[in-house]
Amino acid sequence: MATASVRPRMSRLRLVLAVAVAAAVAVTGAVVGDPRPLSAVAADYPSWDDVLAARDNEAAKVAEVARIEALLKALQADVKAKQATAVKRGDEYFVAQQAYDEAAYRAQQLQAQADAARVVADASMLQAGQLAARTQRVGGPDITATLLFGEGNTANLLNQLGMASKVNEQSSGVFAKAKQDENTAQSLTDQANLAKAALEELAAVAQEKMEIAQKAADAAAAALEEEQENRARLQAQLASLKENRIATEAEYTAGIKALWGEGSAGVVSATGWARPSGGFISSSYGWRVPPKRGASTLHGGVDLAPGCGAPIFAAHAGTVEYAGWNGGYGYYVRINHGNGLATAYGHIVAGGLRVGVGQSVGPGQLIAHVGTTGTSTGCHLHFEVRPGGGTTDPVAFLRSQGVSI
Repeated sequence: MATASVRPRMSRLRLVLAVAVAAAVAVTGAVVGDPRPLSAVAADYPSWDDVLAARDNEAAKVAEVARIEALLKALQADVKAKQATAVKRGDEYFVAQQAYDEAAYRAQQLQAQADAARVVADASMLQAGQLAARTQRVGGPDITATLLFGEGNTANLLNQLGMASKVNEQSSGVFAKAKQDENTAQSLTDQANLAKAALEELAAVAQEKMEIAQKAADAAAAALEEEQENRARLQAQLASLKENRIATEAEYTAGIKALWGEGSAGVVSATGWARPSGGFISSSYGWRVPPKRGASTLHGGVDLAPGCGAPIFAAHAGTVEYAGWNGGYGYYVRINHGNGLATAYGHIVAGGLRVGVGQSVGPGQLIAHVGTTGTSTGCHLHFEVRPGGGTTDPVAFLRSQGVSI
């Protein structure tokens, strides 16, 4: 869903086309005309008075047409350049974040294995200790001395020796297993600790890449906003000059109202959480072979498929900490809910972001629209719950908050 279309109520002018494409960036050709930066050129936008005055003079009209066409190309080229930079920086952020997510998942798995191995090792050591005590009771550590110097008849001593030998045979196996279990537990613990230590550096890299990507996304958004703000007016002015049609600023302003509706708010549970979008679950959380890559990777969220252009809602109250391109996620929003918890929303339609960095949002508030940008084979929302920087199963988490998904 790129934008809402304008009805032909304004067919007297070509404002329909101007508004309908206002959210799209169709760039062709190079910038011609004024070589100054766009910020300097922007001061030279023609007014409607300029346009109406030029219509009465052929030479002035030709010059004004060339001026407007150059401005349109400059606006489009500026957006294209900044969006290309934003995509590049977003791709770098995506790679860094994916590296952290997969390392965090492996660290969690190693820690779980280490904890399980420690339980086994402790049980083995307990069994070994019990057998050691039993060995002491039936003959002590020096069985030969017991036989030679111990009191009692020979039959009793031989019986005691036999029992001690059996216990010793059993103990040797138990002691060996206890040692092996201890080594396994220690090895897994060491691996888990190393994995956790590596996470700090990966987290720092991901954070740095996110900040760089956000700056690029902000620059691209600002360029797009300026392009959208001025392109429809410039195209309407151009149509007025080329076709000798009388256009007024009031008529132009009326056509600008063709924007997406805000949609209804998401339903909020008693715990303050909301389902981020409608639709069925098209892909669950966990390791999988993604549709556009051959190797198995961590799918760190759940995919919901409500249809192209469907509203996306904030799952919980928080502050937007990222809004822009993010590699395989496509256009992406991340909301910080405090206490180390965040949620993320991916594959947003181009032009579909409805929030910006630093903005406070409430649960169930519209933040974007569903699309298929990034590594995606169809319109859907990729939704993540990120506790402590890593990921967890969003379905289980939301259900624990009273939200059905």
